[in-house]
Amino acid sequence: MSGGDNLDFEIRPNPAPVGDAERAALLANPGFGRIFTDHMVTVRYADGKGWYEPRVEARAPIPMDPAAAVLHYAQEIFEGLKAYTLPDSGVAMFRPDANAARFAESAQRMAMPQLPVETFLRSLHEIIKIDRQWIPQSDEGSLYLRPFAYASEVFLGVRPAMEYLYLVIASPVGPYFSGGVKPVSVWVTPDYTRAAPGGTGAAKCGGNYAAGLSAQAEAIENGCDQVVYLDAVERKYIDELGGMNVFFVLDDGTLVTPPLTGTILPGITRDSVIKLAGRAGHKVEERPVSLEEWRTGAASGKIREAFACGTAAVITPIGTVKSADSQFTVADGGTGEVTAALRKQLVDIQRGRAEDPFGWVHRVI
Repeated sequence: MSGGDNLDFEIRPNPAPVGDAERAALLANPGFGRIFTDHMVTVRYADGKGWYEPRVEARAPIPMDPAAAVLHYAQEIFEGLKAYTLPDSGVAMFRPDANAARFAESAQRMAMPQLPVETFLRSLHEIIKIDRQWIPQSDEGSLYLRPFAYASEVFLGVRPAMEYLYLVIASPVGPYFSGGVKPVSVWVTPDYTRAAPGGTGAAKCGGNYAAGLSAQAEAIENGCDQVVYLDAVERKYIDELGGMNVFFVLDDGTLVTPPLTGTILPGITRDSVIKLAGRAGHKVEERPVSLEEWRTGAASGKIREAFACGTAAVITPIGTVKSADSQFTVADGGTGEVTAALRKQLVDIQRGRAEDPFGWVHRVI
């Protein structure tokens, strides 16, 4: 795609930023995705012109025509990653190059123009630098970054749009689950599937999540924190959770996770766990795991731990599994030894407290 490789961002500081006292009060208990920083990034795209008008400006509502293509045909993609304060008071991101690559892959699947990696990374640098004071200093605190793009062309018709808007907003966050890091319960939905072969399961697009809201509501109605999906073809193999990938820890220390066949999101945390586990001496298998294998494995002790992973929740143990015809607990329902160790290793690397053997930490300041 033309344009975007060497864009210079115009910086327009917010003339009325949140005051120090109010910001401090907000950061005392930010929750997750409830409050936002003073600025946002915008970059426009037009066919034949490429990416243009890169700006950092005051966060504000986006003017949108009722016929904007995204409202009718859902051409939209997004990413999620975090910025952390380092022990030396610097700031870093975790594997933003991987997010940039996935953003480009999602764009290709959704027939959208690909944003150059350099522009993606620069946009994150700019918003972190201007809103650095919004990063919470608590142990579980971070600045959640949300890059996204959507079809902004004003037209009605089933074809790829010719105009797009790319934005980045930032949100100071604490733990994803309000209770902090503790085992979650999951509901195996009997009625819904997340994605089918040939669909958009591997793309990070809003439609995947909208389609899962009914299933998540079903999980909550059944007393569970999260929904877990079975495959769309045979309805027997574990796919992923509503917003996270899943791992199983066997009694010999082997880690097993469903394979990337195009129906599940290629999680960056998932990939990080695979690499960390391998470095720690664990065998890692990417293969299908049926619900029956999970149930019988938990009963026999063959499957000793299970956990979900993703950018927002990092690594979260799974304690109880419910379905329409059964309920079982993984081991004692607590946080397993391997799960806890991997989480600590990952978080320590992200926050600059441990060696970074893979070059994952991307320093910004």
